[in-house]
Amino acid sequence: MAASGQLPVTQDLSSLRAKLQKLLRFLREALPISNAHTVDFYTESVWEKLVDLPPETVLSALRTSAAAIKLIYFFNELYTSFIRINNCLFCCQRFPFYLDFLDVTDFPKIFCETSQKLVNVEAFALAAKYYSVQNLGVCTPFDQLLVALHGNQKQRTDENVKLDEFMNLKKSHEVQAMSELISSIAEYCGIKQIIDLGSGKGYLSSFLSLKYGLKVYGIDSSNTRGAEERNRKLKKHWKVYRRRSKPDVSGLALQTAKERKAQDEAKCEADTEGVGASSAAGQGRPSTSDFVLEFSGSVISDIRRQMENLKVYSHQEENLCFENAFSLRDLLPVNAIDPTSSSQIPKRRMSEASKERRKITSKSNESNIYSPLTSIITADSELHDIIKDLEDCLMVGLHTCGDLAPNTLRIFTSKSEVRGVCSVGCCYHLLSEEFENPHKGTDDRHVGKIYSKSSSFPDYVRKSLKKLGLDESKLPEKIIMDYYEKYKPRMNELEAFNMLKVVLAPCIETLILLDRLCYLKEQDDIMWSALVRLFDPVKSPRCYAIIALKKQ
Repeated sequence: MAASGQLPVTQDLSSLRAKLQKLLRFLREALPISNAHTVDFYTESVWEKLVDLPPETVLSALRTSAAAIKLIYFFNELYTSFIRINNCLFCCQRFPFYLDFLDVTDFPKIFCETSQKLVNVEAFALAAKYYSVQNLGVCTPFDQLLVALHGNQKQRTDENVKLDEFMNLKKSHEVQAMSELISSIAEYCGIKQIIDLGSGKGYLSSFLSLKYGLKVYGIDSSNTRGAEERNRKLKKHWKVYRRRSKPDVSGLALQTAKERKAQDEAKCEADTEGVGASSAAGQGRPSTSDFVLEFSGSVISDIRRQMENLKVYSHQEENLCFENAFSLRDLLPVNAIDPTSSSQIPKRRMSEASKERRKITSKSNESNIYSPLTSIITADSELHDIIKDLEDCLMVGLHTCGDLAPNTLRIFTSKSEVRGVCSVGCCYHLLSEEFENPHKGTDDRHVGKIYSKSSSFPDYVRKSLKKLGLDESKLPEKIIMDYYEKYKPRMNELEAFNMLKVVLAPCIETLILLDRLCYLKEQDDIMWSALVRLFDPVKSPRCYAIIALKKQ
């Protein structure tokens, strides 16, 4: 390994299994609420079957419980901060103190033993909160992991890149945190190749290659063409950004040709000898081609002198500076360059030094790239068939949808070349279930999101019927409105029931994450595995990463 830091201690498999079993006991009682289908809510009398309370009582109790839990969390944060101030870091791994004294496993107080109906909303909400990821003490602190990965080495002091110039705030928050973690893991393991599964538009892949110099293969089933175009644009903006952020070297490119003309006049005349008298008519105002020659010649000359004097730049940084010097066309408007200007310079006039610099730039581009690939990934996918130069690598995924997240872990455990994994899952509702019971075989047809495009409820019904292949003319508008008026007073039932499902959602996510973590803990060749909260859950609700490294 490239670094010698001791990775944080995580909970062992037996402890995780014990917590998983307690969570399962609660979910077995509560899962009918989560599994109920909205389309059956009124026709199957779902509320009467599962809840033994009026909807008004449920809504009021949930509001009260939410306020109480927020207050409890406030005092818990004060308690935790006090413990941390006294350097008792072990408290980060224990249950929050206010839950240690609660008997949340007394399920008869939540569900009726005979009818199995919900009877205690407050206890239901508290139990759901108790079994969420952040309260089970299974997460490894992000900052603590970064410190361990860097070991005694000095952490990166790169500039704080404003990613919101390239992507929205949510995505920039995610990419900033995850790329920092991935680059740290890669450095720790001495790995330069990254495989980004479900790379989508290529935000993470592009950033890993541009900022951290990693060789990234982004694999997606459909978005690679758009990712290529977006990566091209990002490179263009990135060059400009780096040029602004490096005033000592790259900042030279911002100086105008006039300011540099006197200093490099002799060189410019030598370089442009034989170009011809085509610019004679524009002596009072230099043409675009003259500007290009004068600009690039002076900047490259100055950069070379400074690079000789300043030996502190790494080889990678040197390549970046030369790359910037040749990117003038990226800075100018499309119509600002004479298309014939480049052909006016005889090829024989190109110096050997210029050829060598172009070779250096080309090599730097090849060694610091992001390559989008189109392929459907399953647990049985052969990486060598997709990536011809596959080597020891890290496999990552930012919000891998549905089955792609568990397939990522299965590929990681089965392929020797994949030395580490960092996966943030998403879209849990799209997971395939081995023992899934299809809902009466009738949910294979969907009307989709057409309500916002409908002018009224009758219009919505008619559009829905058409989409389902039914004859909407056989249903008079009076019958439609009769149904609307009949069920409108019971809308509070549906609102309250959906709120119960929302309360349960973190528990279901916890079940999935703990199951994946236990799967990794069960593998013999895995050295270290953990669950880490990477993102602010307010900005990015699917914020937990599964991370694992194989034995060397």
